[in-house]
Amino acid sequence: MERPARVLRDLRDLQQRRQRRQELVSVTVYGADHDDPAPRPRHVYRELVGGPLDGLLLDITGWTVMERAVGAPLRTEIGRYGRGGRALYGPRPGDARLWDWQGDTP
Repeated sequence: MERPARVLRDLRDLQQRRQRRQELVSVTVYGADHDDPAPRPRHVYRELVGGPLDGLLLDITGWTVMERAVGAPLRTEIGRYGRGGRALYGPRPGDARLWDWQGDTP
């Protein structure tokens, strides 16, 4: 009886992986090429939460530990200061995979 249960579990896992892959493909990376805005294999990303860039991923591949700990001012035209303004994002305490919006700056 273990075999059918294992097969069902494996199918369920496969479906979940496919769904997660589709979700990642539909996510846009901040600053990516407009023709290919999807995440790339072997890159490290943080999800931006809140503010003008909510829902985008930020590619932090190659960033130092200090840069990852501090966060970043990201250029955006849709923030409070318009063209040339920046949205400030930093790691969420307790979950560094998410970067929360901290405000806008000129």
